[in-house]
Amino acid sequence: MKVLLLYPRFPKTFWSYDEFMKIAGLKAFIPPLGILTVAAMLPADWQVRFYDRNVNQETDADWQWCDIVILSAMLAQKEDFLAQIHKAAQLGKKVAVGGPYPTSVPEPAQKAGANYLILDEGEITVPQFLDAIAKGEEQGSFRALEKPDVTQSPIPRFDLLKRDDYLMMAIQFSRGCPFECEFCDIINLYGRKPRTKEPSQTLAELQTLYDLGWRGSLFVVDDNFIGNKRNVKRLLQELIPWMQERNYPFTFLTEASVNLAEDTELLELMVKAGFYAVFLGIETPDQDSLQVTRKFQNTRNPLLEACRTINKAGLLIYAGFIIGFDGEKTGAGERIQAFIEETSIPQPMLGILQALPNTALWERLKREERLLEGFGGLEVGDQNSLMNFVPTRPMAEVAKEYLEAIWRMYEPKNYLRRCFEQCLKITPNPQLQQTMYFPPGKGLRLLAHLLWRQGWQRQEIRGQFWQQLWAILRTKPQFVNMYLGLCAAGEHFWEYRLLARERITEQLGFDPLTTPTPVEKPLVSI
Repeated sequence: MKVLLLYPRFPKTFWSYDEFMKIAGLKAFIPPLGILTVAAMLPADWQVRFYDRNVNQETDADWQWCDIVILSAMLAQKEDFLAQIHKAAQLGKKVAVGGPYPTSVPEPAQKAGANYLILDEGEITVPQFLDAIAKGEEQGSFRALEKPDVTQSPIPRFDLLKRDDYLMMAIQFSRGCPFECEFCDIINLYGRKPRTKEPSQTLAELQTLYDLGWRGSLFVVDDNFIGNKRNVKRLLQELIPWMQERNYPFTFLTEASVNLAEDTELLELMVKAGFYAVFLGIETPDQDSLQVTRKFQNTRNPLLEACRTINKAGLLIYAGFIIGFDGEKTGAGERIQAFIEETSIPQPMLGILQALPNTALWERLKREERLLEGFGGLEVGDQNSLMNFVPTRPMAEVAKEYLEAIWRMYEPKNYLRRCFEQCLKITPNPQLQQTMYFPPGKGLRLLAHLLWRQGWQRQEIRGQFWQQLWAILRTKPQFVNMYLGLCAAGEHFWEYRLLARERITEQLGFDPLTTPTPVEKPLVSI
């Protein structure tokens, strides 16, 4: 069997880092770990060609060569995902699909012409698919009635990657999250009982990447790395000597819940193992909204103090914020801005609340008859889409606060100042010479472009850039790479805020930054 594995293109998003990738000579942030794991489950006698369409595209010869096309996608990739299914159908090729998007909403893939739906987690459903193929079945939908034992998951096919085109590599240790945030689809997809791999499995994956020659940053893509603290500590206790023996070839970042700040031992182990950053789901400083959305883990201790603790332990903070919760009071955008200024989080990801399919929020709004199907100029899952439901305060007011916050937070001087202040707040990690790694060729190119753009071309920040860089060199030289990397990412975010303004203006019918917001009454009271 000749199989063409395709990973669809992403549109421009907060995390696409488009301009950063250009100046660094890179193509994509991280590789698609899911489809690489599926590739490792295919029979040894199958011939495989893989293309991440964000990095390089397949040719007409690849389409003619293959017997079947396999696609995996997230919601944000919907457009290119469906386009590739249509193309396969037009060429008379069998097509199988999987991943978070078709698992949550299988109907669009079916309508587009997908023959096989490999849904849920592949450790269970890929063997079902392979059995159907062996029996000559022309179509099928394969679902899992239980969550798989991830200790049986194979090492992803990292060898299929054009590794030099990515900013970092990716591994996964766990699936699932113990919390019950109303808006989140992770517990729907992967459950509330975190399942982890064995430490030996993860070390084997790291050894594979090490043997392939990768040196640099690795994203541990778990949705909540600390969901099972006992097993995470087991991993870290074995990872530390592994890293020490190889002179720290990698640095790590991951996603975790804010209660990470409550566990001093876990923080110490992460830093000693080579972690340099963590993404936190803070969402909002408004305690009432956290209660409404059932994000109770963020209400146990002051969020400002949690951020200080994590910085002091030695970790850079990335964070996500959301505006538009039920019962939210006017000024939520300003309160989020104030929190970000006080914590100096350099790259806050702010989005307007969306009801993702089959989440607890989706089901509640459905019962309340508040879902707006087909509403908005962009698809659900894009950070710049208006709510796909009737909110409790005027939608134009929410959109205005969102855009004003994005505009101010990513004003170049404000952004560079936060990058600098965040670096000053982090305690240096004695294990690492540099916290953010760039391959020499890419790093030199990035540095040259950055010095030209921010050190000369952008007159409004030129003096600030040099002053802050000199201060970092004098006081915290270990953070030079981190600071320069954060500065370079600004080139993306300064374009992204223009895109956000364009998208919101298109959906509202007016520019909220220059036009008074029309007076609306809330459509729902709670």
